[in-house]
Amino acid sequence: MVTATRIPPPMRHRTPAAGPRRSPAVPLLTAAWAGGCAVLGLWWADTGSVIGAAGWLNGSGRITGLLCGYMCALLVALMARTPWLERGVGSDRAVRWHASAGRWTVGLLLAHTVLITLGYAAQAHDNAVREFLTITLDLPEMLKGALGAAILLTVGFVSARAVRRRMRYETWYYLHLLTYGAVFLAFWHQLALGADFVGNAAARAAWYALYAGAAGLVLWFRVLVPVRLNLRHRLRVEAVVPEAPGVHSVWVRGRHLERLGARPGQFLRWRFLSPGLWHTSHPYSLSAPPRPDLLRITVKALGDHSAAVPTVRRGTRVWAEGPYGALTADRRRRRKVLLLAGGTGITPLRALFETLPAAPGDLTLLYRGRSAEELALRHELEAIAGRRGARLLYALNAPDGSRVPITADRLRATLPDIAEHDVFLCGPRPLSVAAYDALRAAGVPASRIHDESFEF
Repeated sequence: MVTATRIPPPMRHRTPAAGPRRSPAVPLLTAAWAGGCAVLGLWWADTGSVIGAAGWLNGSGRITGLLCGYMCALLVALMARTPWLERGVGSDRAVRWHASAGRWTVGLLLAHTVLITLGYAAQAHDNAVREFLTITLDLPEMLKGALGAAILLTVGFVSARAVRRRMRYETWYYLHLLTYGAVFLAFWHQLALGADFVGNAAARAAWYALYAGAAGLVLWFRVLVPVRLNLRHRLRVEAVVPEAPGVHSVWVRGRHLERLGARPGQFLRWRFLSPGLWHTSHPYSLSAPPRPDLLRITVKALGDHSAAVPTVRRGTRVWAEGPYGALTADRRRRRKVLLLAGGTGITPLRALFETLPAAPGDLTLLYRGRSAEELALRHELEAIAGRRGARLLYALNAPDGSRVPITADRLRATLPDIAEHDVFLCGPRPLSVAAYDALRAAGVPASRIHDESFEF
C-alpha cells in the first residue's frame, strides 16, 4: 500500500561552513599495529631458547595463536559501529578494515591450527591426524575452541566476495553475527591453554581488559545507544511517496529529531516493524536535510528489502540506528564543489546540494541516469538549482540506449577548472570506479574525491 499525504515544502536549511577534520585513520592504525607488537613482545618475554623442529613449530603456533586472539578482539571492536570511527574515516573504510581484519583472523587461525598440530605431533613422535584428535578431545576448553574456530571459518567462507555475491543480504548478515559466539568460545580456550597466560596474572588481566573493551563497545553502540535513540525519538512512518519508476520516498516522523545529530550526506540503518521487514535493517541515506520532526529516505527497488519498503503503512513503527557516514560538508577543502551521482546515489547528494554553502556558480551537480524518466527527485533538484544559482547537469544514455561514459575529456569540457573542485561521488560501484578514474585523469587529487560505498 502506498500512502501519500501532504508533506510540507523543503525548509531553507544552511549547514555552517566547516573546515576539514583530521582523520583518525593514522592514529588508529598506529595503535592497532602497536598492539600487535605488544602481543609479539609478550611471546618474546615468555620464550626461552627454541630447540629443534618441534620447538620452532610450537613457537610459531603460539605466535599465530596470540595474534589471532588479538585480531579477534579487533574484529569485534570493528563490528561495534562506533560513530566517531564511521564518521571519522567513513563507513565504507571501516567496513574494509573489518574485512581485512577478518581475512587476517582466518589466516592466522588456520596457521595456528596447523603449526600447533604439527609441533605437538613432532614432540610426541605421532601421526598429525591422531594428534589433532587428541588435542581437540582431551585438552581443556578445546572443544569450545574447535567449535569457535569452525564458526569463524564458516563466516570467513561466506564473507568471500564470490560467495557473498550469491547470498541474500539477510542470510549473510545473520551468519555474520555468529562471529560474536565464535569469539566468546575461543576466548576461554586462549586463557586455559595459552602458555603466555598461565601463571602470568598481568597478561591475563590485559587480555581480559582487551576483550572487555571490545565487548563494551558492542554493548554500548549496538544495543544501548539504539535503544535510547528509539525510545527518545519514537519514529513512525508518516508517508510513502512515489518519485520515479521503482523509486519511493519514505517520510518518517519523530520527536526532537534535532537531537539526533544527523547531517546531510549521512545515512541510518532502518528497520521497519512490519511483516516481512522487521527482522532485518538496511542502510538508506537521508535524501533531504533533517528537520526537527521529519526525516526522509528515498529507496529504489533493488532487492527484497528495498522492493518491500513501499508497502509499509502510515503509522508503522521504525527502529533506526545511526547516523553514520562521513560524506558530509566536513570533507570539503575547496570553494568549488562537484556532486557526481548515479542511480540512488542521488539521495545523499541531493541533501548536500541543498545545504552545502556555495556562492552562485560554485556548486555543480552531475546526475547520471539511463533516461529522463528514471531521474528521481528531478523536480526538487531543479528547484534547488534555480534557488541557489547552482548548475544541474544530466548524463543520460543515448537515444539508442547505449551508455555514454563519463570520461576525463567530458569532465574537462563540462568544468574546465575541475582540478580545482572538491568532488562528492555516490552511485553504484561500477559507476563510482569509472568516475573516480576519470576524475583522477582530469587532474582531481585523490584527497579531494570523497565517496562512500554501501555494498556489503
